[in-house]
Amino acid sequence: MRALLDEHGDDGALPEFALEVPKNPDHGDFACNAALLLAKRLGNPPRAIAERLVAALADAPDLVESAEVAGPGFVNIRLAGARWHDLLRRVLEEGPRFGHGDSHADLKCQVEFVSANPTGPLTLGHGRQAVLGDSIARLLAALGAKVTREYYFNNGGRQMRVLGESVRARYLEALGRAASPSVDVLADAEADWPEEIDGLPVVFPRDGYQGGYISDIAAEIRGEHGDDLPAKTEDAIFREAAEKTIFVDIRKTLDAMGIEFDVYSNEIDLYEEGKVEAVLADLRGCGLVYEEDDAVWLRATKLGLDRDRVLVKRTGEPTYLLPDIAYHREKFRRGFDRVIDVQGADHIEQFPFVREAIGALDCPKDRVELVMHQFVTLTEGGEQLKQSTRRANFVTIDELLEQISVDVFRFFMVQRKAEGHLDFDLDLAKETDWKKNPAYYVQYAHARTHGIERKASEMGVPMPDAQSVDADALVLQEEIGLLKKIAEFPDVVARAGESREPHHVAYYARDLAGLWNPYVQDGNRHRVLSDDASLTSARLGIALAVRTVLANALDLLGVSAPERM
Repeated sequence: MRALLDEHGDDGALPEFALEVPKNPDHGDFACNAALLLAKRLGNPPRAIAERLVAALADAPDLVESAEVAGPGFVNIRLAGARWHDLLRRVLEEGPRFGHGDSHADLKCQVEFVSANPTGPLTLGHGRQAVLGDSIARLLAALGAKVTREYYFNNGGRQMRVLGESVRARYLEALGRAASPSVDVLADAEADWPEEIDGLPVVFPRDGYQGGYISDIAAEIRGEHGDDLPAKTEDAIFREAAEKTIFVDIRKTLDAMGIEFDVYSNEIDLYEEGKVEAVLADLRGCGLVYEEDDAVWLRATKLGLDRDRVLVKRTGEPTYLLPDIAYHREKFRRGFDRVIDVQGADHIEQFPFVREAIGALDCPKDRVELVMHQFVTLTEGGEQLKQSTRRANFVTIDELLEQISVDVFRFFMVQRKAEGHLDFDLDLAKETDWKKNPAYYVQYAHARTHGIERKASEMGVPMPDAQSVDADALVLQEEIGLLKKIAEFPDVVARAGESREPHHVAYYARDLAGLWNPYVQDGNRHRVLSDDASLTSARLGIALAVRTVLANALDLLGVSAPERM
């Protein structure tokens, strides 16, 4: 390309051409659009330029096996076999580092995910977010970023008051006494308690939390404090006990999923440190705050949004928007270059207001990202199970992990694009046949490589390394096909990390397993251990390469790579 431009007297930069893998393997290993991009600058038809590029590639037989012009001016390229053999040596040499890169080496990144309020056990939606956020963090780290995993929760406001009232109601119910609602809960029309239903006293808030865990917490409080606690709603003991107990259980569930956080932060700390009040004052100083109907509003229309939003309700209580703005400003004050919020679809309406508000406060709003995931539905026996957190008829992560492995849970949660609804098929997740369960299909492909190594050890055949592998013996089309698929892995990791879409890695792992499992099953054509020492070395090498890439891919998803199944 450079030579063609020089001949034309064009010393400009080379165009950013693409090398894409054709859908039809008969079209070669790569399709290049360089000729199309050069046509205008050189003043020649694309096909004529493509023919000159093909002629130039013919002078590099060690690199290119063949090249031909296709369509309006594409160049289809087939690499020489030696290039794929060199790749095998590279994989064996790099091992666990294969597929990793340094494109994000200068990035200090915070990934906030799960962030469930301590009002109950983690649901399947929380589980999808946990796996998604953890996988994104793993991908960013694989690309060289310094990643901080963070969990933020709202432990103030109405939700927590309703939680405390729910526990208090169960406590009084156990004593045979009726509970009356607090004034601030009654102030919300959606939370009023009727005095009686069917002539019986009401002891539970209409929109309270109804899970059995509420009664368990109440019983623990009664066991610790007896029956003499004052029946005062403002007594914080019920809320504080509930928050502490529930959060302990949340941490246990996260541990069971293999999810770790570097930082836990919460709403109340923002208030106690004066950061919420400071944000309100600074927004006011920017002319973005006004008062109307006894409430304090964010003038979001001035920031280009479609409507204004309440920051402080007429009761004097801030909405969640205000501490969220304060929290995100603190993220950048802590020195992060990139902030990634992994949240459910129910948060999508809030995000633009937070982003524009922090932008008005001189934070780089273009460096805060929302990775949104849709909801999870659970099906069993072909029927969808209805779930409601408030009514407590939902399946928790803990309950699901009693039926399936963590590996299956994580693989299923991340194998679909986050923006799409996820139908979690419990029957398929419980399926133990590796040919049917996609998680086991990938894991079994990895385990097979260890089985081959064990057999080689029994026969006294050593496993090759990058220096000793006789890669040149790999000549079959399906073997080159495996190497080509392995060659895609670094690009898959880069694309998944840059787009924050770990499902690309899950797709890739299934595709690679889909090439390897049939290869191994055809023992007559693809016998790994034979009297041919050269071929044995080559095929043991490709087994090690497949193992390396599958293990690396599964690790990015937080899924184990077993040696036996």
